[in-house]
Amino acid sequence: MSKVGLIGTKMGMTREFLNSGKSVPVTVVKLEKGRIINLIDKTKRGYDAVQVGFGNIKNSKLKKSEKGYFSKKQTEPKKILKEFRVNDLTSYKEGNEIGLEIFKDVKYVDVRSKTIGKGFAGVMKRHNFGGLRASHGVSISHRSHGSTGQRQDPGKVFKGKKMAGHMGNKIRTIQNIEIIKSDLENNLLFLKGSIPGSKNSSILIKKSVKNVNKISVLEKEEKIKSNKNKEKKK
Repeated sequence: MSKVGLIGTKMGMTREFLNSGKSVPVTVVKLEKGRIINLIDKTKRGYDAVQVGFGNIKNSKLKKSEKGYFSKKQTEPKKILKEFRVNDLTSYKEGNEIGLEIFKDVKYVDVRSKTIGKGFAGVMKRHNFGGLRASHGVSISHRSHGSTGQRQDPGKVFKGKKMAGHMGNKIRTIQNIEIIKSDLENNLLFLKGSIPGSKNSSILIKKSVKNVNKISVLEKEEKIKSNKNKEKKK
């Protein structure tokens, strides 16, 4: 189940105290159990994938084609359908539920969500510009971006030029976020640090793509504990 992820809701931030008394900032994510709706093999699409449904939705809010699809699969309607590519389909079965247990032996995850929208922002906030000089003839344009074009040739502003505009509200992925704690009873996952998005925004969590070799916070705690025990024995 390592290739399959879960969709959850960002509940907010708090902190966890370790045995040594160290405080670790964490983001709490409430994960939903997903149901495997469909298995897609290479003969259909050219790749193997698992289609998982998340969240309940009223039957009255479904389109006619969606009603037919869920009735064909003999399952309750789901709000979100997400495909996850896998290498082997033998360990998956239609109708099975997947939950927080897929992250049982996982230390690091990748998180994907939409950032908080900041509206229209200037270049100093949006791109960290230094602004113009605060004196010597600069008149009411201290926070402006300065000149944007060139001479008559090419006589235009190039695409991608850093200028004022809409800031935030974009899908972003943060990799290698450490799992501090998991609560199987309440389907809660405690992730170290902050993640993109506002409260109650939907979050996609998957096992980390990269092979992370760094020591986790919990492993450091265990090392400190073992070293203290060795010193006591001496």
